[in-house]
Amino acid sequence: MFQTRRFCRGQDHIVRAGFWLRLSVIFAAAAACGGCFQPLYGESLVGDRPGLRDSLSAIDVKQIDAPANTPEARLAVQIRNELLFNFTGGGAPQPPTHELRIKITSRESTVTIDPNTKLPTNEIYSLSATYSLTEIATKKVVVTGRATTGASYDTAGQQRFARIRGMQDAESRAAKTISDNITTRLASYFVSGS
Repeated sequence: MFQTRRFCRGQDHIVRAGFWLRLSVIFAAAAACGGCFQPLYGESLVGDRPGLRDSLSAIDVKQIDAPANTPEARLAVQIRNELLFNFTGGGAPQPPTHELRIKITSRESTVTIDPNTKLPTNEIYSLSATYSLTEIATKKVVVTGRATTGASYDTAGQQRFARIRGMQDAESRAAKTISDNITTRLASYFVSGS
């Protein structure tokens, strides 16, 4: 039933040599790729360029325009604060080398409706942001992009204030996702240059 392999002494050494050869190739590949990665808030330098954390903390995030006394006004402040924290890690910013301008739009969609009460039971809050990063010295736009996300919330059987709180939680989750997406895109620009 069971088959056993028998190696003579010569074959055993060949198997061991093959194992060590494969292991050394794996370690060589890992060492070669070790310099390819840079932590988001790391201090390491890439060539003569500053580290990623220093580059991100030198971004001046402009105020995000939104109509006063609207949910967008609250989200504009939240997105800007999230970005400032993502860029500086809570520390002091560097002298600005780039400006970041953002415009946001939002909408709500009803996903399902209760057939008996004709009230929505599940809704989605969608948030979109268009952004541009401009180099201050040359006034050249180096990055443009769009980030979009949606966050769902249940409204079935909830009181009016619980529904409003659920909607505000969905808005806050969407704002956090947008700021993280923008941070990742700008980090990619500073690491790769494109």
